[in-house]
Amino acid sequence: MTDTMDKTEKAYVSDAPGGTEKPRRATRRYWRAGLLRGRIELRHFLRNPKEMFGHLSNVVVALLLSVYLNGHVPGTQIPMGHLVIAGFAAYLLFQVGLFNLPQMLVTEREEGALLRLRATPGGIPAYLIAKCLLVIGMAVGNLVLLLAATALLTDGPLPHGPGDWLTLLWVTMLGLLAVVPLGAAIGAVLPNPREALALIMLPTIALLMTSGAVFPITSLPVPVQQVASVFPLKWMAQGLRSALLPDAARAAEATGSWELPTVALVLTAWAVLGFLLAIPLLRRAARRESGSRLSARHHKAAQSGAMPG
Repeated sequence: MTDTMDKTEKAYVSDAPGGTEKPRRATRRYWRAGLLRGRIELRHFLRNPKEMFGHLSNVVVALLLSVYLNGHVPGTQIPMGHLVIAGFAAYLLFQVGLFNLPQMLVTEREEGALLRLRATPGGIPAYLIAKCLLVIGMAVGNLVLLLAATALLTDGPLPHGPGDWLTLLWVTMLGLLAVVPLGAAIGAVLPNPREALALIMLPTIALLMTSGAVFPITSLPVPVQQVASVFPLKWMAQGLRSALLPDAARAAEATGSWELPTVALVLTAWAVLGFLLAIPLLRRAARRESGSRLSARHHKAAQSGAMPG
C-alpha cells in the first residue's frame, strides 16, 4: 500500500509549477495518476493467492450449480443450468462492485489511505479512477473465467454471433459503471471493515435470490419482481441472458422479451447516481479523517484484538 501511494503521489504533484495549473492539464494528471495506481493495484491483486482463491471459489460454485440443477427453463428446452450461469455471471460483476469494493475502501480508510489523500492534489478523483480500473479488471477476469470454464467443462452458454458478443460487452461495461461508483459511495459511509461485511452481505444475498439470477424471475411473486426491478442486478442478469441464451429463453422473462432499451436506461441511471454520490462522499470521508481519529481507531481495534497493539 505504501509503495502504491508513494508512486501515485509523485504523479499527482509532478510538473506542477508553483502549485497552480490549468484545469485541463490537472485532469490529465489525475487520470494518469489514477491509471498508474490502478495498474499497480491490479498487479498486486494478481500476485495475491488468497485474493485469487476467493474469486476462483465463486466460479466453482457456479460450476457446481450448473451441473447439479436439473430440468429446463420453463416453456423451453434450454437447460436450467445455462440460465443460472448467465445469472451468476451478472452476480459476479455485481458482487465485485457492491461487495468487494466497499470492503477495500473501508479497509484502506482504516489504514490511513484517505488521510494521505487529503494532502494530495486531485487525490480523490485519481483514487476513484484507480479503484474503477482494479474492479473492472477483477470483474472482467471473473466473467471470462466463468464463461470459459463452463463452456469447456459443462457445455455452458456462449454468445452465438457478433450481435450477442456486442450485447455481452455493453451490458458488462454499463453494468460495472452502474455498480462501481455506487460501491465507492457505500464504502465511504460504512463504519469499519468488521461491520461492513455484515451490512453488505445480507442485502447482496437478498438481491441475488430475488433478481432472477438463480432461477426464473417469473417464479417469484409479482411484488418481489417489482422491487427487484428497481435495482441494477435484475437488469444486468437480464441483459447477460439476452447475450448468452437463445431467443427461446425470452419465454421465462416477465414481459416475454429482453427489454434491452430498458436495461440500458436503468443501468445508465444507476451509473449517473453512483458518480453523483461517490466523489462527494469520498471527499467528505477524507475531510473527516485526521491523525487523532486514525490513532483512536487503531487503539480501539488493538483493544478488541482485531489488530496487534
